[in-house]
Amino acid sequence: MEELESCFRKKRVLITGGLGFIGSNLALRLVELGARVLLVDCLLPEYGGNPFNIRDIRRKVTVNIADVRDEASMSYLVKGQDYIFNLAGQVSHIDSMRDPYTDLEMNCRGHLSILEACRKNNREVKIVYAGTRQQYGKPDYLPVDEKHLMHPTDVNGINKMTGEWYHLLYDEIYGVRSTSLRLTNTYGPRLLMKHDRQSFIGWFIRQIIDGETITIYGDGSQLRDFTYVDDAVEAFLLAAASDEANGEVFNLGGEKPISLRELVELLVQINRGGRYELVPFPEDRQRIDIGSFYADYSKISRLLGWRPKVSLEEGLHRTFDYYRKYKKHYW
Repeated sequence: MEELESCFRKKRVLITGGLGFIGSNLALRLVELGARVLLVDCLLPEYGGNPFNIRDIRRKVTVNIADVRDEASMSYLVKGQDYIFNLAGQVSHIDSMRDPYTDLEMNCRGHLSILEACRKNNREVKIVYAGTRQQYGKPDYLPVDEKHLMHPTDVNGINKMTGEWYHLLYDEIYGVRSTSLRLTNTYGPRLLMKHDRQSFIGWFIRQIIDGETITIYGDGSQLRDFTYVDDAVEAFLLAAASDEANGEVFNLGGEKPISLRELVELLVQINRGGRYELVPFPEDRQRIDIGSFYADYSKISRLLGWRPKVSLEEGLHRTFDYYRKYKKHYW
């Protein structure tokens, strides 16, 4: 805590996608650490930006409604920033297949716009990019480490991979220090809950709170790992604070993998009630399903000292408590 506070106190920090799930949780932590926080979000419908996410710190941060694809705006906003947490983008695998051009715009052109703005106006900044496990595609082996080949099964995975490579290229060629964190299934308070196209665990939680039947595609044996959002935030901060992270990529992960069926049974147990059913995969989802996936996060543990601290059960308890209290702001 003291080391992070000394690193971020009074520093200027820009968070793209700042009104979204991880961005808002990161903002809360940075305010706690004494940073001067600027949140950039274009508040596109269906994308997760939610002003309620920052209700506790609204007077302690600056919010700029802007699109990262607009290089003129970004050129102004990146000036003088010490750190940029680049969380903007389109994250729905399903939407990327239905509308690949928007995904391309958001996840490639948008990140090039930010990097070009930094190259021209602030090469001293440190950037941490939010990558995804979806870059790997269907695993060749488990757990998946950073040396695993990337063969994405959807447009989103391809474009997120490209966005990551842009950051690594600008780090190597232009000296714009950049790091990428490949996120697994991140969950917790402030997650988008309006639809099921971005987070299946969020949708499961919504269904069980509303007394609906949870639908699991396939036989429910697929393994996944989960990262509570506070743990993910800590990884972003450590990556920003460490020069050892420059030019590197890191997996995040969870304590241990759990099958989807076991996950839903845990949700039912925590909720003290609920039901689920197993159904065949719809054709559009079957084509992009990757089967079981869980990550090896030993690299970030070894180099930066990160490891998940919040157990899945504890994290789910906190998540249920949050949405029961603030449901009307998310449904």
